[in-house]
Amino acid sequence: MPVVFIQGVGIHGSGWNPQVSELGAHFRCITFDNRGIGESQPAGAPITVNRMAEDTLAVMDAVGVRQAHIVGHSLGGMIAQRLAQTARRRVLSLSLLCTSARGADATRLAPDLVWLGIRSNIGPVQSRRRAFLRIVLPDAYIATQDRNALAKQFAEIIGHDLGVPPPVTMKQLGALKSFDGRPALAQLAGIPTLVIAAAHDRIFPPRFGKALAVGIPGSRYVELNGAHGVTIQRSAEVNQLLREHFTAATGLAAATSFTETG
Repeated sequence: MPVVFIQGVGIHGSGWNPQVSELGAHFRCITFDNRGIGESQPAGAPITVNRMAEDTLAVMDAVGVRQAHIVGHSLGGMIAQRLAQTARRRVLSLSLLCTSARGADATRLAPDLVWLGIRSNIGPVQSRRRAFLRIVLPDAYIATQDRNALAKQFAEIIGHDLGVPPPVTMKQLGALKSFDGRPALAQLAGIPTLVIAAAHDRIFPPRFGKALAVGIPGSRYVELNGAHGVTIQRSAEVNQLLREHFTAATGLAAATSFTETG
Protein backbone atom coordinates (compact mmCIF):
# COMPACT_ATOMS: atom_id res chain seq x y z
CA MET A 1 0.00 0.00 0.00
CA PRO A 2 1.26 3.54 -0.73
CA VAL A 3 2.19 5.97 2.02
CA VAL A 4 2.41 9.71 1.34
CA PHE A 5 4.61 11.72 3.72
CA ILE A 6 4.09 15.50 4.05
CA GLN A 7 6.79 17.62 5.67
CA GLY A 8 6.59 20.71 7.85
CA VAL A 9 8.08 24.20 7.75
CA GLY A 10 11.46 24.61 6.10
CA ILE A 11 12.14 20.89 5.67
CA HIS A 12 12.78 19.07 2.40
CA GLY A 13 11.01 15.81 1.64
CA SER A 14 14.25 14.08 2.60
CA GLY A 15 13.32 14.81 6.21
CA TRP A 16 11.35 11.56 6.02
CA ASN A 17 14.43 9.47 5.16
CA PRO A 18 14.52 7.83 8.62
CA GLN A 19 11.01 6.53 7.93
CA VAL A 20 11.45 5.66 4.25
CA SER A 21 14.68 3.74 4.86
CA GLU A 22 12.83 1.30 7.12
CA LEU A 23 9.19 1.37 6.02
CA GLY A 24 10.13 1.30 2.34
CA ALA A 25 10.67 -2.44 2.63
CA HIS A 26 6.96 -2.92 3.38
CA PHE A 27 5.17 0.04 1.81
CA ARG A 28 5.45 2.23 -1.27
CA CYS A 29 6.75 5.44 0.32
CA ILE A 30 6.16 8.74 -1.50
CA THR A 31 7.91 11.93 -0.36
CA PHE A 32 8.19 15.32 -2.05
CA ASP A 33 9.37 18.88 -1.48
CA ASN A 34 6.55 21.22 -0.52
CA ARG A 35 5.80 24.23 -2.70
CA GLY A 36 8.66 26.77 -2.60
CA ILE A 37 11.42 24.53 -1.23
CA GLY A 38 13.99 22.16 -2.70
CA GLU A 39 12.99 20.95 -6.16
CA SER A 40 9.55 22.59 -5.91
CA GLN A 41 10.66 26.15 -6.65
CA PRO A 42 9.58 28.81 -7.25
CA ALA A 43 6.39 28.73 -5.17
CA GLY A 44 4.38 30.09 -8.13
CA ALA A 45 1.44 31.28 -6.00
CA PRO A 46 0.66 32.35 -2.46
CA ILE A 47 1.31 29.52 -0.02
CA THR A 48 -1.68 28.24 1.96
CA VAL A 49 -2.54 24.98 3.64
CA ASN A 50 -5.40 24.48 1.17
CA ARG A 51 -3.05 24.92 -1.78
CA MET A 52 -0.50 22.52 -0.32
CA ALA A 53 -3.24 19.93 0.21
CA GLU A 54 -4.07 20.31 -3.48
CA ASP A 55 -0.35 19.94 -4.26
CA THR A 56 -0.29 16.66 -2.35
CA LEU A 57 -3.22 15.33 -4.35
CA ALA A 58 -1.44 16.42 -7.54
CA VAL A 59 1.61 14.41 -6.48
CA MET A 60 -0.60 11.38 -5.85
CA ASP A 61 -2.16 11.79 -9.29
CA ALA A 62 1.25 12.15 -10.94
CA VAL A 63 2.51 8.87 -9.50
CA GLY A 64 -0.76 7.03 -10.10
CA VAL A 65 -1.86 6.62 -6.49
CA ARG A 66 -5.61 6.57 -5.92
CA GLN A 67 -5.54 5.92 -2.17
CA ALA A 68 -2.79 6.12 0.41
CA HIS A 69 -1.95 6.31 4.07
CA ILE A 70 -1.30 10.02 4.70
CA VAL A 71 1.38 11.05 7.20
CA GLY A 72 2.03 14.69 8.16
CA HIS A 73 4.47 16.30 10.58
CA SER A 74 3.87 19.77 12.07
CA LEU A 75 2.61 21.95 9.18
CA GLY A 76 2.39 18.70 7.21
CA GLY A 77 -0.11 17.42 9.76
CA MET A 78 -2.37 20.36 8.98
CA ILE A 79 -2.02 19.75 5.26
CA ALA A 80 -2.96 16.11 5.90
CA GLN A 81 -6.06 17.17 7.84
CA ARG A 82 -7.21 19.45 5.02
CA LEU A 83 -6.55 16.78 2.40
CA ALA A 84 -8.65 14.28 4.33
CA GLN A 85 -11.47 16.79 4.71
CA THR A 86 -11.55 17.62 0.99
CA ALA A 87 -10.67 14.23 -0.54
CA ARG A 88 -11.72 11.68 2.06
CA ARG A 89 -12.00 8.76 -0.35
CA ARG A 90 -8.30 9.01 -1.15
CA VAL A 91 -7.23 8.56 2.47
CA LEU A 92 -6.71 5.07 3.89
CA SER A 93 -5.49 6.42 7.22
CA LEU A 94 -4.12 9.56 8.85
CA SER A 95 -0.98 9.88 10.97
CA LEU A 96 -0.61 13.33 12.52
CA LEU A 97 2.75 13.93 14.19
CA CYS A 98 3.77 16.83 16.45
CA THR A 99 0.96 19.01 15.15
CA SER A 100 -2.33 20.67 16.08
CA ALA A 101 -5.74 21.54 14.71
CA ARG A 102 -4.78 25.22 14.77
CA GLY A 103 -1.53 26.61 13.39
CA ALA A 104 -1.53 29.67 15.63
CA ASP A 105 -0.81 27.32 18.55
CA ALA A 106 2.79 27.18 17.26
CA THR A 107 3.17 30.95 17.11
CA ARG A 108 2.09 31.67 20.68
CA LEU A 109 4.49 33.91 22.60
CA ALA A 110 6.16 31.26 24.77
CA PRO A 111 9.32 33.01 26.04
CA ASP A 112 11.73 30.12 25.49
CA LEU A 113 10.42 29.45 21.98
CA VAL A 114 10.57 33.14 21.02
CA TRP A 115 14.15 33.41 22.30
CA LEU A 116 15.30 30.29 20.47
CA GLY A 117 13.52 31.44 17.32
CA ILE A 118 15.47 34.70 17.40
CA ARG A 119 18.76 32.92 18.08
CA SER A 120 18.16 30.48 15.21
CA ASN A 121 17.98 33.40 12.77
CA ILE A 122 20.44 35.94 14.14
CA GLY A 123 24.14 35.71 15.02
CA PRO A 124 27.02 33.39 14.08
CA VAL A 125 25.97 30.39 12.01
CA GLN A 126 27.18 27.92 14.66
CA SER A 127 24.99 29.62 17.28
CA ARG A 128 22.02 29.49 14.90
CA ARG A 129 22.57 25.77 14.36
CA ARG A 130 22.65 25.10 18.09
CA ALA A 131 19.49 27.13 18.65
CA PHE A 132 17.74 25.09 15.94
CA LEU A 133 18.80 21.88 17.69
CA ARG A 134 17.29 23.14 20.94
CA ILE A 135 14.01 23.86 19.16
CA VAL A 136 13.69 20.31 17.80
CA LEU A 137 15.47 18.14 20.40
CA PRO A 138 15.30 17.74 24.20
CA ASP A 139 18.05 19.58 26.07
CA ALA A 140 18.88 16.41 28.00
CA TYR A 141 19.51 14.54 24.75
CA ILE A 142 21.63 17.33 23.24
CA ALA A 143 23.80 17.33 26.37
CA THR A 144 24.88 13.75 25.60
CA GLN A 145 25.83 14.48 21.97
CA ASP A 146 28.55 16.20 19.97
CA ARG A 147 26.52 19.23 18.89
CA ASN A 148 28.52 19.86 15.71
CA ALA A 149 28.13 16.25 14.62
CA LEU A 150 24.44 16.35 15.50
CA ALA A 151 23.92 19.53 13.45
CA LYS A 152 25.65 17.89 10.49
CA GLN A 153 23.49 14.76 10.80
CA PHE A 154 20.28 16.78 10.89
CA ALA A 155 21.37 18.97 7.98
CA GLU A 156 21.93 15.90 5.81
CA ILE A 157 18.45 14.63 6.60
CA ILE A 158 16.38 17.81 6.39
CA GLY A 159 18.15 19.13 3.31
CA HIS A 160 19.87 22.34 4.44
CA ASP A 161 22.31 23.87 6.93
CA LEU A 162 20.47 24.33 10.23
CA GLY A 163 21.84 27.86 10.47
CA VAL A 164 20.50 28.92 7.06
CA PRO A 165 16.67 28.68 6.91
CA PRO A 166 15.21 28.35 3.39
CA PRO A 167 13.77 31.64 2.04
CA VAL A 168 10.27 30.15 1.96
CA THR A 169 10.24 29.54 5.71
CA MET A 170 8.37 32.72 6.64
CA LYS A 171 5.75 32.13 3.93
CA GLN A 172 5.20 28.59 5.21
CA LEU A 173 4.90 29.92 8.76
CA GLY A 174 2.29 32.37 7.49
CA ALA A 175 0.30 29.49 5.98
CA LEU A 176 0.59 27.58 9.25
CA LYS A 177 -0.55 30.55 11.33
CA SER A 178 -3.61 31.07 9.13
CA PHE A 179 -4.84 27.48 9.42
CA ASP A 180 -7.66 26.59 11.80
CA GLY A 181 -9.10 23.14 11.21
CA ARG A 182 -10.98 22.86 14.49
CA PRO A 183 -14.47 23.46 13.05
CA ALA A 184 -14.00 20.56 10.60
CA LEU A 185 -12.27 18.04 12.87
CA ALA A 186 -15.39 15.96 13.43
CA GLN A 187 -15.52 15.33 9.66
CA LEU A 188 -12.49 13.07 10.10
CA ALA A 189 -14.49 10.58 12.21
CA GLY A 190 -14.24 7.10 10.71
CA ILE A 191 -10.78 7.63 9.20
CA PRO A 192 -8.25 5.52 11.15
CA THR A 193 -6.19 8.25 12.77
CA LEU A 194 -3.00 8.10 14.83
CA VAL A 195 -1.90 11.25 16.69
CA ILE A 196 1.69 11.24 17.95
CA ALA A 197 2.94 13.95 20.30
CA ALA A 198 6.33 14.43 21.95
CA ALA A 199 6.68 15.12 25.66
CA HIS A 200 9.29 17.86 25.20
CA ASP A 201 7.99 19.46 22.01
CA ARG A 202 8.50 23.24 22.30
CA ILE A 203 6.50 24.02 19.15
CA PHE A 204 3.43 21.84 19.69
CA PRO A 205 3.47 20.62 23.31
CA PRO A 206 1.42 17.48 24.03
CA ARG A 207 -1.67 19.41 25.10
CA PHE A 208 -2.24 20.35 21.46
CA GLY A 209 -1.88 16.77 20.28
CA LYS A 210 -4.30 15.62 22.97
CA ALA A 211 -6.85 18.24 21.92
CA LEU A 212 -6.44 17.18 18.28
CA ALA A 213 -7.04 13.54 19.17
CA VAL A 214 -10.10 14.40 21.26
CA GLY A 215 -11.51 16.35 18.32
CA ILE A 216 -11.24 13.36 15.96
CA PRO A 217 -13.66 10.66 17.17
CA GLY A 218 -12.03 7.24 17.37
CA SER A 219 -8.45 8.46 16.96
CA ARG A 220 -5.51 6.99 18.89
CA TYR A 221 -3.16 9.24 20.87
CA VAL A 222 0.45 8.28 21.66
CA GLU A 223 3.01 10.42 23.48
CA LEU A 224 6.72 9.71 23.01
CA ASN A 225 9.66 10.86 25.11
CA GLY A 226 11.11 13.22 22.54
CA ALA A 227 10.72 16.69 21.02
CA HIS A 228 9.63 18.18 17.68
CA GLY A 229 12.34 16.22 15.85
CA VAL A 230 11.04 12.92 17.18
CA THR A 231 10.85 11.41 13.68
CA ILE A 232 14.65 11.59 13.55
CA GLN A 233 15.69 11.20 17.19
CA ARG A 234 13.29 8.35 17.95
CA SER A 235 12.72 7.04 14.45
CA ALA A 236 12.54 3.37 15.45
CA GLU A 237 9.59 4.01 17.80
CA VAL A 238 7.84 6.26 15.30
CA ASN A 239 8.32 3.72 12.52
CA GLN A 240 6.92 0.89 14.64
CA LEU A 241 3.82 2.92 15.48
CA LEU A 242 3.33 3.86 11.82
CA ARG A 243 3.79 0.29 10.62
CA GLU A 244 1.22 -1.02 13.09
CA HIS A 245 -1.20 1.77 12.19
CA PHE A 246 -0.90 1.22 8.42
CA THR A 247 -1.34 -2.54 8.80
CA ALA A 248 -4.43 -2.22 10.98
CA ALA A 249 -5.98 0.44 8.72
CA THR A 250 -5.33 -1.64 5.60
CA GLY A 251 -7.04 -4.63 7.21
CA LEU A 252 -10.00 -2.48 8.21
CA ALA A 253 -10.31 -1.07 4.68
CA ALA A 254 -10.24 -4.58 3.21
CA ALA A 255 -12.90 -5.81 5.64
CA THR A 256 -15.11 -2.80 4.95
CA SER A 257 -14.78 -3.28 1.20
CA PHE A 258 -15.74 -6.95 1.55
CA THR A 259 -18.79 -6.06 3.65
CA GLU A 260 -19.94 -3.45 1.14
CA THR A 261 -19.52 -5.70 -1.91
CA GLY A 262 -20.11 -9.12 -0.44
